[in-house]
Amino acid sequence: MKIYEYQAKELLRTYGIGVPKGAIARSPAEAVEVAKATGSTPVVIKAQIHAGGRGKAGGIQVVDTSERVSAVTSRLLHKKLVTPQTGPEGRPVNAVLVEEALAIERELYIGFTVDRARACVVLLASAEGGVDIEKVAAETPEKVVTELIDPGAGLRSFQVSRLCFALGLDGKSIKPMSSLITNLYRLFMEKDCSHAEINPLVLTKEAGLLALDAKITFDDNALFRHPDVLALRDPAQEDPLEVEASRYNLNYIKLRGNVGCMVNGAGLAMATMDLIKLIGAEPANFLDVGGGATAEMIREGLRILLSDKDVKVVFINIFGGILRCDTLAQGVTEAARELNITLPVVIRLEGTNVELGRKILAESGLAFSPASGMREAAEKVKALLAGV
Repeated sequence: MKIYEYQAKELLRTYGIGVPKGAIARSPAEAVEVAKATGSTPVVIKAQIHAGGRGKAGGIQVVDTSERVSAVTSRLLHKKLVTPQTGPEGRPVNAVLVEEALAIERELYIGFTVDRARACVVLLASAEGGVDIEKVAAETPEKVVTELIDPGAGLRSFQVSRLCFALGLDGKSIKPMSSLITNLYRLFMEKDCSHAEINPLVLTKEAGLLALDAKITFDDNALFRHPDVLALRDPAQEDPLEVEASRYNLNYIKLRGNVGCMVNGAGLAMATMDLIKLIGAEPANFLDVGGGATAEMIREGLRILLSDKDVKVVFINIFGGILRCDTLAQGVTEAARELNITLPVVIRLEGTNVELGRKILAESGLAFSPASGMREAAEKVKALLAGV
């Protein structure tokens, strides 16, 4: 789950990490009042969306008069901001963050994320703050300092010190930086984050180290432990189909292809998407109904899948285990009748009660296209796409 920059900064503040003076505004008049309250000229106006790349899209602007504060806020609010991370559909701007402008001496990058290959949290830092860390890592990897954190021991003080020296900090900055890194790690662990970064972390003469921008995401599977974090969720920033799928405990991610996929099990889902790519098509979604899906979940999953106007062919690929093939077949036939499906549907079933499932589909009177194996299913999908 993602949150806004202003929400991330509020969290940072509760963990003793400094942030610039400012507040959110939901109208031009509020923005002017916040700008006055900062006591700073100029101020920075930042569109609040769940995506990066705002500055390149005109979503972050420095202004120096009340008239400009009002005009820029009016131009941003209640519009969709399109950045490299939002896709062409953009994200709605319902609030702006108005902050003091700072006299910056130096910009740094600090972040924690999960290294899945090494099964541990990793601390990342770079003296190249204020730019895309992915670009720095790809083009000049020597400028990114990493510390792998042992899950049993946690972040150790010598690792923090080593990182501070690697960044070339002077003596007076090492102690506050060490404290900041330790506090950010504590936030990361206590709130079950999957990613937490400050970019840029700026060094100023007056206030020392401040988080000029921050991005925090949380592990969805741990949200039940954090009702305070869950309360920060804004479905308006999420894909409507993904929001709808979450109501039925379905794992759905919208993609940009034309083949709608319904699969049980993440591994089979990934293999199915690879198969679709191999035949020269593109998956329209990742939809894992899970092992314990009911007929209702199957029906709702198929309804959500068909709500995507990009879908031209549906590919249902199920290996029956806990989710029996007859349960899947019953749910699919109910959904097909209820939704009046006109798109071609390829179905491949294997596993528990497969013969009963195939019988339900065959006797449904609906124009399903059954397949006995992955290769046959792929060939049928390809042929159906060619005829669309």
